[in-house]
Amino acid sequence: MATLFFFLAQTPAPSPGAGGSSLFSMLPFVFLIVIMYYVMIRPQMRRQKEQAKLVSALKTGDRVVTASGIHGLISNVKDTTVIVKVADNVKLEMEKSSVTNVVKPTGQG
Repeated sequence: MATLFFFLAQTPAPSPGAGGSSLFSMLPFVFLIVIMYYVMIRPQMRRQKEQAKLVSALKTGDRVVTASGIHGLISNVKDTTVIVKVADNVKLEMEKSSVTNVVKPTGQG
């Protein structure tokens, strides 16, 4: 027990200027968080908004590409799914969220 008091007596008193240096020591972490937000989080949020806009704008007759790479023509749009015609007499029902791209027809106009 006596050695504990000896060690406590040996610890230096905190200096009054130490509070300012802790703010500067936290600055790199704050800077790192801000950079991560602009490099990782913000672009991801932008992609999610674009995907939601694309999914809400799907309509019958659109040529689409799905996340798995299937190309087809939308023949019916339901609440959460679409029916995609991929070949003659071949239709697939899939989630709207699996549609990643609407293909624009080329050579028209």
